[in-house]
Amino acid sequence: MKTGIYLSYVGLGANLLHLSYCHQIAKKNGPVTIITLCKNLKEALADDPLIEDVYYLDKYHKKLLDIFNLSKILKQFHFQNLLIYYPSLRLYFAAKIAGIDNIWSYKSKNKKNLHLVKSAKELTENFLNIDNCLTETNFFIDKDRIKKIKEELNNNSYKIVIGAGSSGPTTKWGSNNYANLINNLNELDNYFFFILCGPNEKEIENQILSKLKKKNFLTLSSKRIYDLIPYLGISDMYVGNDSFGSHVVSQCGKKSIVFLLDAPKAYTDYSKNYYRIVPDGYTIDEITHGTNADPNSISVNHVIEIINKLKN
Repeated sequence: MKTGIYLSYVGLGANLLHLSYCHQIAKKNGPVTIITLCKNLKEALADDPLIEDVYYLDKYHKKLLDIFNLSKILKQFHFQNLLIYYPSLRLYFAAKIAGIDNIWSYKSKNKKNLHLVKSAKELTENFLNIDNCLTETNFFIDKDRIKKIKEELNNNSYKIVIGAGSSGPTTKWGSNNYANLINNLNELDNYFFFILCGPNEKEIENQILSKLKKKNFLTLSSKRIYDLIPYLGISDMYVGNDSFGSHVVSQCGKKSIVFLLDAPKAYTDYSKNYYRIVPDGYTIDEITHGTNADPNSISVNHVIEIINKLKN
């Protein structure tokens, strides 16, 4: 039976935290097709044998009147099953009109208090009729692409992805903090850094580079998602903002240190490979969208302590 998965999320990270559920469904029902609002997901999952296709939906997903246009898109896939990982009656009725036999979606319509991991886990368990759905999975990267990058770098340094980019200004730790972190780490051990910023975050990248004392780094901002994925795959650790790179690294079985400044812990609840750092004066349950915590309340020295702890 052909199964589709609808992920109503623009951010690459929010899509990737659902990867385990896609994999578990595919292992039982065959490779799945994902419909998403994220334009980069197809590139990110290009090597994944459990994903048949990724369809980027760039319209017909906002207005009530879009139901009929959306139903025409859904109909062309000939799904027997469709799992909608989002609370939306509009999506449900579009699937009904498309003639999809089995539609599974979130019961709660409360988007504000939606816990992405718990809700996705429950939906997947109900669909697969299992009791304990895994929340973690393995990220697929072609072995030849990994080998090529290793040969290109040809060094035995401890490789850290510096996740300096993210979707909003209130989620960023800051270029000064990252530059100080890199400079201090270079005084302690043999490191190599992948500096991960988006193509529109060149200013942040340049601010970091201007303060670095050693040229043991590679910037990834000019690379498309498909090409930078193997660099994340060969890294030993992620340190940075709550961004998609942390999901790839954690799903490759490596430790991901994430600064939670303005993002709820729900985004990283699914993996044992995450280590979340929250600002001084806050508990992890207090951090949410709109917290706007001071980035400098997370000290460079504290981050170095955590890196050394998880590294050893």
